[in-house]
Amino acid sequence: MNESLLRELVPAVIGVLVRRGADFATAEDAVQEALIEAVGAWPDDPPREPKAWLVTVAWRKFLDLARADAARRRREERIDEQRPAEPVAATDDTLQLYFLCAHPSLTPASAVALTLRAVGGLTTRQIAEAYLVPEATMAQRISRAKRTVATVRFDQPGDLATVLRVLYLVFNEGYSGDVDLAAEAIRLTRQLATRTMHEEAAGLLALMLLHHARRPARTGTDGRLIPLAEQDRGRWDTRLIAEGVDVLQAALARDRLGEYQVQAAIAALHADAATAAETDWVQIVEWYDELVALTDSPIVRLNRAVAVGEADGPQAGLAALADLDEALPRYPAAAAYLHERAGNAATAARLYAAAARAATNVPERDHLTRQAARLNTQLRG
Repeated sequence: MNESLLRELVPAVIGVLVRRGADFATAEDAVQEALIEAVGAWPDDPPREPKAWLVTVAWRKFLDLARADAARRRREERIDEQRPAEPVAATDDTLQLYFLCAHPSLTPASAVALTLRAVGGLTTRQIAEAYLVPEATMAQRISRAKRTVATVRFDQPGDLATVLRVLYLVFNEGYSGDVDLAAEAIRLTRQLATRTMHEEAAGLLALMLLHHARRPARTGTDGRLIPLAEQDRGRWDTRLIAEGVDVLQAALARDRLGEYQVQAAIAALHADAATAAETDWVQIVEWYDELVALTDSPIVRLNRAVAVGEADGPQAGLAALADLDEALPRYPAAAAYLHERAGNAATAARLYAAAARAATNVPERDHLTRQAARLNTQLRG
């Protein structure tokens, strides 16, 4: 059974139920139950029209759920009387579902969870395992999110920028449990880019593809983090890189530059270099200048300082870093790297140790700790 196809049908089926009069929360529950039934039935008896099958079963599940609530009985009968003869609506509501699940009234964590379940078709258990939280905790989060958006009109205009941020959050979670969230984010972003034809949706898709292409080389067999400069570029996925570059070029040709397109352009320059030494750092700095103009983000300025250090030397990088707040995330790591390149080993070791203490994940912390230990060993020698 093609589980990817099954998940792709989820938002369209929810949309059909909502347009028939079902409330979003109950419709989403009904579709989840229909998915469970499909997993059991389809391998032995695959339907000729998968979407129509899901709509039929999900609608029946919705009516069952409505009957279970006596207060909804009159509404259920009214909806059933108005039920269209044709089981599958012609309108594709997938895009509206993206907007609803990433509604600005939701917290980022709730928007991610609701998007993965209602648009991605993942079960609560799968989402909980991916985020390393108990299933009951994730179920409560999803239930609260559905209550929050319960009064939002399904055809209300949504904010594409919010949807893109939510999908990028999903992508950056990577892999945990039995769900590859990075791959799921790419699937959903590809779907969104196709439906919107928006250059920033395409830019985010390109960025994801280019980053995902480096994934096989990002960690060693022992789980150690491998920095970009030290990665075996022969392990990068050239097919994904080619696709990412093609998507990016098409987006840039529309001449409406956005931050995801710029980030993708930087990633493409890294992907284009056969070795770390051949990286076009001058052009990367120019793209960072564009990104600073678009976002004025301190984190972007931090990354730009490192790029300046590569393009114009570590002292130039440290000068760019001096204008920034030392409390910024990863500031000590960036400063440590530039000080090491400038020959200030003792300062670099101290900063690597400070960066390790501030690291938010184990692989990064262990990498920074090893960097500090390496320099301290050299200093003692």
